[in-house]
Amino acid sequence: MAEDTQWYYQISTGAVTQGKVGNVFDRMGPYPDEASARRALEIAAARNAAADAQDSDDD
Repeated sequence: MAEDTQWYYQISTGAVTQGKVGNVFDRMGPYPDEASARRALEIAAARNAAADAQDSDDD
């Protein structure tokens, strides 16, 4: 099995890790790099806003 070199954001601690560390329910990712993982909450908020806007357009 290949080594996991992708990056993850740990929700409970705010830590950024390389590889799958911790519980799957406490992890966001994978992200391609550390900087993206550090922005995980910002990225998720932007994706949610875009999805909400699309839902509004569909109504």
